[in-house]
Order: sequence, then C-alpha cells, then structure tokens
Amino acid sequence: MTSSFSRRRVLTTGAGAALGASLATSAGAATATASPRSGPHVAEETRSLDELYQAALAEGGELVIYAGGDTPTQQDFTKAAFQAAFPGIKLQLIVDYSKFHDVRVDNQFATDTLVPDLIQLQTLQDFTRWSRQGRLLHYKPAGFGGVHTALKDPQGAWTAIAVIAFSYLYDSAALGSAAPATPKELADPRWKGRIASSYPNDDDAVLYLYSLYAQAYGWDWIAKLAAQEMQFARGSNTPGVAVNAKQKAIGIGTSGSLTSTAATKWAVADGHPFMAWGQRAAIFEDARHPTAAKLYLNWSLSEARQKASFNGWSVRTDVTPAGGLKPVWEYPNAHLGGFPEFMADRAGVERWKQTFALYFGEVQGDPSPGWLGLHPGA
Repeated sequence: MTSSFSRRRVLTTGAGAALGASLATSAGAATATASPRSGPHVAEETRSLDELYQAALAEGGELVIYAGGDTPTQQDFTKAAFQAAFPGIKLQLIVDYSKFHDVRVDNQFATDTLVPDLIQLQTLQDFTRWSRQGRLLHYKPAGFGGVHTALKDPQGAWTAIAVIAFSYLYDSAALGSAAPATPKELADPRWKGRIASSYPNDDDAVLYLYSLYAQAYGWDWIAKLAAQEMQFARGSNTPGVAVNAKQKAIGIGTSGSLTSTAATKWAVADGHPFMAWGQRAAIFEDARHPTAAKLYLNWSLSEARQKASFNGWSVRTDVTPAGGLKPVWEYPNAHLGGFPEFMADRAGVERWKQTFALYFGEVQGDPSPGWLGLHPGA
C-alpha cells in the first residue's frame, strides 16, 4: 500500500518517532535568499557573523549537527563556545562514530526522516558520494578561499573545518629518555604489556595509520607488535585515557598536539609515518535550519577559531600554525592526500580490517559513544 505520509513532517512537527538503513598509497551565493545547486557559481559568504546570527535567530534559532567522535561529551567544549558566542541558538551537537552517523543519515534519506542540518565526519568518502547524489548544499563560508585546495570541494559542497592527526603518545614522566623515539620502536619487547591502542579494525583512521606502519616496517614488524600483549579498546580517545591514568606507558592510534606541555607527549618522528586529515563538514540540501548551519560553518572557519585549534594546525593557508609548526600539508609523512584515497577504496579498507583482525583479534566491547538509535536529535 502506498501513502503520501511523510515521516519528515512528523519529525519536523515533533508528532512522533520515525522508523528506520586497496590498499592506498600516501601520497552560496552568499547573499541570495535561495542557495543555488550549481556549485561553480556560488560566491563566498559576505555577511558578518552577527548578520548570520540575527538571520539564524529569525529562522527559528535551532541547529542539529551530527559529529564524528568517540564520547557523548567530546564536543561539549565546541558547543559551549558556540552558544557563548551566539546565545539563543539551540544547538544539538550529537557525537557518534562516523561510520554509524553516515549510514544513519543514509537511512534517514531512505525514509524521508532527515534530522541533522549539518554533518562533520571522518568518513571522507561519504561527502563525495552525497555530493554526487545532490544531497549537499553548495555553500562557501567566509574564509573558504583560504582553505587549502586539498581540504575543500571547489564547488562548495563541503569543506574541512579542522585538522585531526593520529600517531602514538607516551608518558614522558614515566619513561624520560627511554621513551620510543619513533613508531618503529613500539615493537621492541621492552614495551610488552605497556601499550594501549584503539582497534585498527574498528576506526578507519587508526586503520590507515596501522596500514602505513605495515607498509613502512613490514609484516614481521606487525607480528612483533601483535606479540606485545597490547590493551585494545574501542574509541580513539582510549589510548590517551590509559596513558593519562598511568595504566599504560604508551598509546597508539590517537590524536594529540605537538605543542602540548603536558606529561603525555604525542609524538611525530621525521621520516616515520603518522596520518592527518581534514574533518569535512557539509550542510544538507534539505536542512531545516540552513542559516544556522551557515553560521556554524562561518564561525568554524573564522580566523579566531582556526588559531585556537587544539593541535595548532589550521585548514586555512592564511592562518599561521601555532608553536612554530609547519602547515600540516608540509609534512610528507602525514600522508594528507593518502587518507581520502584510502577511504574511497572500500574493498581495500575491508581487506585491511580483516587482515589486522588476524593479527590483533576481533573488535570487542560496546561503542564508546553508546547506542544512539536511528534518529538522535529528532
């Protein structure tokens, strides 16, 4: 039986809950009232943040974002900063693994129940696919012209808003000069039982990091690493948690900052691999609060926000990195171009996952953000 009943309308009015969905080498119109679908003719935003803020309030003052991450509270600092800057905007910033958010959105498309206005994820391949499907609003926030070319869609379908990088870290207070100087040293037997890692066969960014290790050091090295009796957990935050809690001395497959003065040191070694990417963000063509979403993108790309990035790196070429760092694209061992290629080859990704499962075992445990269901934020 067919029906013209729209679950999207149900969610909009709040009448009820909706049903519901290789290996790679490294290597708007701004002022228009209706945003065009034709990307090449979209001009960069010219309205100020305050003008966008007032327009967002007039629109209804609401915004729903699905953000990739590891814990429910991981984006609380961002949410607090946004709401302090723009009081009166009701922001729901919902964190889950990117690999759950993307299929959640696909199912919402399939059931006409789209919840988020904007999405920011690590699953880079989804943005090119959604762009081809016409799901994304072509829009260029202020500062878009300064975003590195590798970190944006030239037609404005998406832009990266933050640089994230994964490597290893260690407790400098406990290890001192004995700390591993390169990731290659992590397979040394002296670290047996002293390493925590996020599962490479659970998180694609960690998977890519491990694949770089395998390509750089060989499978014999991977076998030695697998013999280290590592503590694995779900969520790329967990290695840092284990090291900060003095449970382990070393963590693999997690983010950090080279400019941090904390005892837990995040490490990058010249000539040895780490990995970095631009966390992509996009507004959906059918967003219920597109102006609020535009405000968020403009705020995220603003010079002030980019200068305040937690790791010192910016997606913008016209913002100098903090702490004497080079721009992330000037680190060849960051493999900035390799990760999008890796993510696009889904068959290759699956081969890597299952290969590492042979070495390290299957993923165990509940997802660290919890189970959010089909329509969080509805």
